[in-house]
Amino acid sequence: MALSLIRELGPVLTAIMIIARAGSAMTAEIGIMRISEQIDALKTMGINPVRFLVSPRLAAGLISFPLLTALFDVIGIFGGYVTGSILLGINSGIYFSRVESSVRMTDVNGGFTKAIVFSVVVITICCFQGYYTHTRKEGFGAKGVSLSTTSAVVISCVLVLIVDYIVTSFLL
Repeated sequence: MALSLIRELGPVLTAIMIIARAGSAMTAEIGIMRISEQIDALKTMGINPVRFLVSPRLAAGLISFPLLTALFDVIGIFGGYVTGSILLGINSGIYFSRVESSVRMTDVNGGFTKAIVFSVVVITICCFQGYYTHTRKEGFGAKGVSLSTTSAVVISCVLVLIVDYIVTSFLL
């Protein structure tokens, strides 16, 4: 259980939760800034909007995705311990020795590698969708922002699964 949690479930489910919470908020915020011409105002003041809006989010993603993945892994392993020891009566020493024997450092590094790659993919897609909200043919204003946010969430989730497959094939 711990091996699948660290290799696959931790990074992927963490990324999907971040997409749902922070990715959608990021897309909506940048989209609203675009339709209210705040990004144009940044350009007028000589501020590079990509450097000003995207770079801090990317830096935060590169820090937060691996940390949240580690937290997810620890809580998941502890949840397995509680379930195994209380509900199934498994000896705690046996549980932790099996966790320790089944998980190698390369598995942990692979999970963190996935988290870092996912952060770049998710932040890029969400910021791109928000930044180009004004180019949507389907709608402008609030409708355009909602469509951009929906697109960002769907595209990010699909790409996380595709990138997970690709990264896993390189790591194995």
